Amino acid sequence: MLSTRSVASSPIRLLRAYSTEATQELLKTPLYNEHIRLGAKMVPFAGYSMPVLYDGFSHIESHKWTRANCGVFDVSHMLQHRIVGTKATEFLQKLCPTDFAALDNFQFSLSVLLNHNGGIVDDCIVTKHADDAFYMVTNAACRSKDIQFIDSELEKFEGKSDVKHDTFEGVLLAIQGPKAQDVVTKFTNSSLKDLYFGNSRFIDLKGFGTDEKFHVARSGYTGEDGFEISIPNGKVGVEFFNALMEQPDVKPIGLAARDSLRLEAGMCLYGNELNDDTTPIDGSLNWLVSKSRRNPEATFNGAAKILSQIANPKSVHAKRVGITSKGPSPRHGNKIFSVEDSSKQIGEITSGSFGPSVGFNVAQAYIQKPFHKKGTEILVEIRGRLRKATVSKMPFIEPGYYRGE
Repeated sequence: MLSTRSVASSPIRLLRAYSTEATQELLKTPLYNEHIRLGAKMVPFAGYSMPVLYDGFSHIESHKWTRANCGVFDVSHMLQHRIVGTKATEFLQKLCPTDFAALDNFQFSLSVLLNHNGGIVDDCIVTKHADDAFYMVTNAACRSKDIQFIDSELEKFEGKSDVKHDTFEGVLLAIQGPKAQDVVTKFTNSSLKDLYFGNSRFIDLKGFGTDEKFHVARSGYTGEDGFEISIPNGKVGVEFFNALMEQPDVKPIGLAARDSLRLEAGMCLYGNELNDDTTPIDGSLNWLVSKSRRNPEATFNGAAKILSQIANPKSVHAKRVGITSKGPSPRHGNKIFSVEDSSKQIGEITSGSFGPSVGFNVAQAYIQKPFHKKGTEILVEIRGRLRKATVSKMPFIEPGYYRGE
């Protein structure tokens, strides 16, 4: 993944880093024309043309603005799902290690879709609206794979006639930063003071000529307070986005800052930290396996392997850890070596960037035991040279999640 240093010094390098689908015909979110009007630099990302930066507002400025004010991210390229039916909970608990039955209505959880070997097909946010109704958001880059996987699993599910899965499009906005609540409150009659992190509800949006209510979750991918609002009505979504842009504390934020913000917050990116061969335990995400599901009767995909890893920590030979350093930023794919024996590779960087909020480089990596312990000095190969770095605690910033005043 791209470092902020290269963002600041070389916009061409930035565009190439995101241009993984340059030869494909790109999709556009409902906000594409608004991004162009706002001076966005558009790049291919996950099959979509997406804003990476906006004219006159650098990556560093975008990052710091979100930490201090309110940044708005177009995440309409993410895939939204409905999973409903009397066996919906049972079906989801086959795909995921989370105990969704234990969630309250309108509570959500980060989870993972698991293949039969315990590998992660994708990470996801699953919101329980009722015992028979769930809303899920998955990654844009895994769109086709996720649909095929879920539908294939449903076809094999014994209670398939009692479960319905579909997806839908629309405007999906992430409104992030310490001023997010003040901003969103201006547009709704619903109080947000009792909507805590990890919960959601449907709210009105006043001034847009509709009586519809829209799903809002107290959530985000930056480590800050914030909301994700789903607006299937594209016309209302565009109007709401434009109204947000008129607020003095709000600026549109692109992919460059989204990546450095999530890195400082210690959050994973599918395809970097997580993949089909990585279990939640490999990824230091043990907490995703609900304690109520850690038993011999567990039926989620890959349960035998995952529960064996939990019971036998020594069976996991490498762990996802945080890395800090000075100098050139570590990047995806950089090799990691032991200080005691610089010829011995002990790991690899999965994501790396300069951290504008902390003033030093932050990265994530998979490192072999026992070199994964906090405080361990390591060497990272960057531009043909071995450079010093340290295994560090994540997240790298203090989270600003809202849990009540």
